[in-house]
Amino acid sequence: MKKFSFKLKAQLIILTLILIIVESYTSPAQEVRWMRVGQLQSFFADYGAEPERDAIFTNNYFTWPTLYGDNQYLTRSKAFWIGCKNFFDPVENKQKSVKVVGAGPRYDPINQPLMVFPEPIKLFAKYTHPLVVVDDQIGTNNTLYDAPDEIDENLPCDRMIIVKFNTSMGVSVTKKILAFTQSNHDDYFIYDIVLKNTGIYNSQGAVYSQKLNDLWVYFNYRYSYAGVTSSGYGSTWGAFSSEWGRTAMYYDFGKGFGRESDIRGFYGFYSPSTERAGILRAQDWGCPNQLVDGLLGSATYTGVVTLFASNTANDWTNDDPDQPRTTAYIAVDNNPQGIMNSSVSQYDELFMGERYRVMTEGHLPQSHMESVGDDYVANWTSQHPDRDGGGGTAMGQGFGPYTLAPGDSIRIVFAEGANGISWEKCREVGAKWFAYFTGTGSPALTMPDGSPSTSYTDYTRAWVQTGKDSILQVLHNAVANYKAGYNIPQGPPAPSRFTVTSGGNKIHLSWADNAASAPHFNGYVIYRSRGNVKDYRTQYNKIFECTASSKVDEFDDVTAARGFNYYYYIQSKDDGTQNDVNPGIPLYSSPFLTITSVPAYLRKPPAPDVPVPPSSDSTVWKLMVNAETWNSALSYHKYDLVSYNGSIFIFIADSAVSSLLPSSAPMLWRLTKHVGAWQGGTAYNGGDVVSYMGNDFVTAFSISAGSGLELVRVVPNPYDIRGRFLQYGDQSQYDRIAFLGLPPIATLKIFTERGDLIWEKEHTSGSGDELWNSTTSSGQIIVSGIYILYVEKPDGSSVFRKFVVIR
Repeated sequence: MKKFSFKLKAQLIILTLILIIVESYTSPAQEVRWMRVGQLQSFFADYGAEPERDAIFTNNYFTWPTLYGDNQYLTRSKAFWIGCKNFFDPVENKQKSVKVVGAGPRYDPINQPLMVFPEPIKLFAKYTHPLVVVDDQIGTNNTLYDAPDEIDENLPCDRMIIVKFNTSMGVSVTKKILAFTQSNHDDYFIYDIVLKNTGIYNSQGAVYSQKLNDLWVYFNYRYSYAGVTSSGYGSTWGAFSSEWGRTAMYYDFGKGFGRESDIRGFYGFYSPSTERAGILRAQDWGCPNQLVDGLLGSATYTGVVTLFASNTANDWTNDDPDQPRTTAYIAVDNNPQGIMNSSVSQYDELFMGERYRVMTEGHLPQSHMESVGDDYVANWTSQHPDRDGGGGTAMGQGFGPYTLAPGDSIRIVFAEGANGISWEKCREVGAKWFAYFTGTGSPALTMPDGSPSTSYTDYTRAWVQTGKDSILQVLHNAVANYKAGYNIPQGPPAPSRFTVTSGGNKIHLSWADNAASAPHFNGYVIYRSRGNVKDYRTQYNKIFECTASSKVDEFDDVTAARGFNYYYYIQSKDDGTQNDVNPGIPLYSSPFLTITSVPAYLRKPPAPDVPVPPSSDSTVWKLMVNAETWNSALSYHKYDLVSYNGSIFIFIADSAVSSLLPSSAPMLWRLTKHVGAWQGGTAYNGGDVVSYMGNDFVTAFSISAGSGLELVRVVPNPYDIRGRFLQYGDQSQYDRIAFLGLPPIATLKIFTERGDLIWEKEHTSGSGDELWNSTTSSGQIIVSGIYILYVEKPDGSSVFRKFVVIR
């Protein structure tokens, strides 16, 4: 008997290995599609869930508010399981007491392909993404993600992803994800899921027909609320464990759950972290940045609401108000049999039995939030180690039980959303918190209800917890949308084309006027950010607005400052009469349809194509003045003249304290010499002095003969990376050098001091400037040293400029 048992086990192991090899070979490549048109953005995988340790992405999804960065991550993992009892398994050709298959919460590259067999995933769009152009190039990276497989003008939403897959349990799944851009409905997704007993149990489409008894469908959500605050994402102020969902807190609601509500679902939020030491732990509402400005980086709530669940098989009309029947939270690490871990073998009945128990356990007497207590700082290891221990907690929802005969199907529809206090409010509240926390101020504290407060901790907590009302409003909006058959009021469409053109003294914006024909159209609004875009440090400011009566299709931004990058988005708006949530407030088109990710900036006009004679306001020639005696302790600036050992020297750098003798520092000083009257078409060297109109002028530049290239200069020179914030502003992302005074068309090349060509560009913009990001043509960041700029016009005339880089 033992020998027979050993042979049977060996055969089973061999069979399993064969199945793994076959399925891995025949399964299609994993694919995803993105939803990138609303305030809530995410990718979706072709196998039905987005788990941790995904083969393509890890945690980088489900972001809000995405206008302030693609790293506003809210989710660590998700799971989607299907289970039933008394199942004859055609994979192993045996009867099983229980079978559970699915994806997540961790990706299993070995077992998952044996259970889920995806079909091609597709993104459908109601309309094409607008054309966004910045300086004659595609101006937004959103088109890389919002790339529909098909255009369908009859969609009930703006974008729809359809995921289809078969499972080894014989259940085929069609999952539709709907996204909307209407201002009141762009912060949730609706999931419409149909499960059908087709009997298809492998990737080749083999069918085994049988009735499925006590079938349950289970969804698991592990939210993280970390975003920019977690050190795991490169931040400096949050707790690393918040990236895993260690700080997530949940509250489930619904009449059938014992917690009164007119809708059924749950919400979650960031709770104070046990890793935030000392007094900060008790004040950790929204994870304020205690190091810089108090910004609340995690003041976001997520939520899920059930919209429909079949009462019985094939019933797509009657909603079962008692669904979901399971709303229990569970520990993501410390759980029985490791059921939340990556090993998800469909051959292990004990393992599947534990999963089935979790799927079907019903409602707990207390929500996760209630069991922890009012301070929300969970005692992770002593209360419920199987529910809120280890790496944190996840929320589960189970729908069932159902009986599906061959050909039967059920339908489950729910919405998942995110919201909270606005990013602007996060700055305002956080700044006041920071003033009290650091003892640098005592600003007035006004609570959400308008009353004054003397406790900055209570003040911060109260504002963060208004996110509860925000997420419940989101979920109610989703319910209303579903009940209306997705027939919600629509604002005007976004402009089908948005063009941004950098100019010499302005940045010109123009757009298509297609929205003007929409009902209730009432103009446009334009927002601008300086320095960065879709980043938590970004601040968007409205710079233009018009109404239908003053409608235009272009605008000149004359308030842009030289040396900065600018990013824009334009929105169409209506007159406010169609708003289904806030009457009187205009509905706007989505900013993500027109937001630019390519910078625009002020350019200088091209240099004149002929030599420029000396003058008192010349940028190249300077009027000779009396020279003071050189002093090694003084700081000098470009064109300063000094007397040393009977000679006159001109300073040619931008600014420096020079203790070096002028006669021994040719990179800082030039010996002047008079070369006669100025003559157009004559070459001059730095330090040459000429007479013109009764005055003497000196130049620090080399000027080529007759070329009009004397205005070419490098700014700043020397370039010191430590001073870039002074050039381009606080928290600058720039590391760049400007080449100014260029002709409209020229070839630019940069050489090292020993003559190696490291960068070149054809300057064809017709402007007088180019910006260089201090990297070589092969993408390497340059080191400290002396470099040479070479500028050549189409006629062959050229000029060299030396400059210094200090890193």
